[in-house]
Amino acid sequence: MSVIEFQSVSKKFHRHVGQMLLRNHLTRLLTGQREKPFFALKHVSFSLQRGESLAVIGSNGAGKSTLLGLVAGILQPDEGTVTVRGQVAALLELGSGFHPDLTGRENVRLNAALLGLSRKQTAAAFDAIVEFSGIGEFIDEPLRTYSTGMTMRLAFSVAINRDPEILLIDEVLAVGDAAFQAKCIDKIHDFRRAGKTLLFVSHSNMVQQLCDRALWLDHGELILSGPVTEVSRAYAGRQTAPA
Repeated sequence: MSVIEFQSVSKKFHRHVGQMLLRNHLTRLLTGQREKPFFALKHVSFSLQRGESLAVIGSNGAGKSTLLGLVAGILQPDEGTVTVRGQVAALLELGSGFHPDLTGRENVRLNAALLGLSRKQTAAAFDAIVEFSGIGEFIDEPLRTYSTGMTMRLAFSVAINRDPEILLIDEVLAVGDAAFQAKCIDKIHDFRRAGKTLLFVSHSNMVQQLCDRALWLDHGELILSGPVTEVSRAYAGRQTAPA
């Protein structure tokens, strides 16, 4: 059974028109003119089985983050259906759910609560979260004093120690030092060996280390789906081809 399934999914957003003269606003209002919506995804279909790892690749604006937002339940499709079976932990934006004026300790508790952990579960996992993040001596300092790499460490540590069935990662592993990246990769391999499911967005070659399959999106459309090496090669070839 699929743990993630998209059936002809489309998601649209309305463009912000920005500053406009009053007469233009009145003309639009009186004539009923509307800005054409922008489709971030257009009739995208795919499925992901339990234990599989899938990379989502494409240039900026391709619809990658929108796809992850739909899986996470942050967004709802305008057309088609999205089915997700299992607990999801999402690292979609560096430090999302964190507050800069709270300490690392307080942010762990806050972020864990947002991910669905009870106080008892958070207390049981707290030492492991801090140990994995490697920022124990700064855990009682305000988050605004952390570097971006330290914030990523803490966010990843909370998410992975929740022990989700499905892990969503959007680019954040590109932040931080090489040693911690290697530690994260090892943890993700452990996660996969446990039969869990990974959905990973990145521009880096890391996708070939972590994923079996890939989807290539371009302007919201699914261009190619298949083995990660094949799709990555096709995408790279398009990027280097002369205009």
